[in-house]
Amino acid sequence: MTALRLRRLPRPVAFYLLASVIVSFLAGSSAPTPLYAVYASRWGFSPITTTVIFGVYALAVLAALLTVGRLSDHVGRRPVLLAAIAIQAVVMVVFSTADGVPQLLIARIVQGLSTGAAAGAIGAGMLDLNKVRGTVANAVAPITGTAAGALGSGLIVQFLPEPRHLVYLVLLGVLVLQGLGVMMMPETTTPAPGALASIRPQFTVPPQARKQLLFAAPALVAVWALAGLYGALGPALVRLVSGSGSIVLGGLSLAVLAGSGAVAVLLLQRQSPRGLMLIGGVALIAGAGLTLLAVTFGSVPGFFIGTVITGIGFGGGFQGAIRSVMPLAAPHQRAGMLSVVYVISYLAMGLPAVIAGFLLVHEGDLLATAVQYGAAVMVLAALALLGVARPARVAEAVPAARQTRVAEGGQVSSRRRSRRLATNSPARPRTAR
Repeated sequence: MTALRLRRLPRPVAFYLLASVIVSFLAGSSAPTPLYAVYASRWGFSPITTTVIFGVYALAVLAALLTVGRLSDHVGRRPVLLAAIAIQAVVMVVFSTADGVPQLLIARIVQGLSTGAAAGAIGAGMLDLNKVRGTVANAVAPITGTAAGALGSGLIVQFLPEPRHLVYLVLLGVLVLQGLGVMMMPETTTPAPGALASIRPQFTVPPQARKQLLFAAPALVAVWALAGLYGALGPALVRLVSGSGSIVLGGLSLAVLAGSGAVAVLLLQRQSPRGLMLIGGVALIAGAGLTLLAVTFGSVPGFFIGTVITGIGFGGGFQGAIRSVMPLAAPHQRAGMLSVVYVISYLAMGLPAVIAGFLLVHEGDLLATAVQYGAAVMVLAALALLGVARPARVAEAVPAARQTRVAEGGQVSSRRRSRRLATNSPARPRTAR
């Protein structure tokens, strides 16, 4: 009996445990960013190698989302999470013992696969436990993890011994504790048949969410493409602007972007999804423009002020996109719907970063590559604003779920009225029939 009680965490504790797991997974994904300069100087690789190492992670996440992203809807959240945490722990060991680019690539690919497997299960699990807070947490937790990983890794690399090992060993310890917590967590969904069929690559969006996802997609692509730029080339841009080789300063660029995004999610959570995407689009355009000007003229304060504004656009746009589509998914569709959102996000993060690496090698000009990349992000943000600026279409998203409930309620009411008219008496309790 005692063992059974130990296996059941209270629902609020389970909710925050799940949020902490996605934070640690995303922290692990951004932890190598401040170390890329260390790896490059030690093993002598070019910027294209850096972007490939970054890009293969995003593509591996994409592959996992397309295959096992919906698996937790069928086998339960806990089994998927436990497997993903175990694999992620092994990845930390591979990172800490890597002695060349092949090991880094292997670690990033496996890390992406485990993160993709966990993302849908964690996000859906938080929605199972608390739909309102879960929607907010699905937007803020990944951004918080990205910021914590980049900044924490930079501080460890700069000030503590064994920088290529210690950051991953710290994350390994966190993952072990979280794995024990997940073992004590109650299952939040009822397993359903069709597990084997669910792992066939699919890109399925519930019919009631398709139109709204079409309007949210440009915002998702814009914000995550920008995150890809900071994740792959952020430290190099900071060195270009500041002339400093500080590891902390290099990691700070991604941390400031993600951190200001997380704060924006929390401060703007009372805004409507449409309002969030409007704020996000405007901030993204203004911030990216200011950042590019700062890079061009070598202004460190301008660079980080622009990054903060861009981060507000990142957080607002991402939260607005999630809140506009996730409430439209039924409980058994949540993991699959969230997987589709992440597929778009990681594809937007990975491919442009790799393309930027090729452009950088071909042109040999980091400034020109950053300007081209930033201009593309600004165009995408403008497209997102155009879509959101059509209130008649955007407004259709929220009433859609209500219309379904009203229609179902109307059908029940009609049947009851028919029975009453047929008997010319008040509806009787079922036990009296």
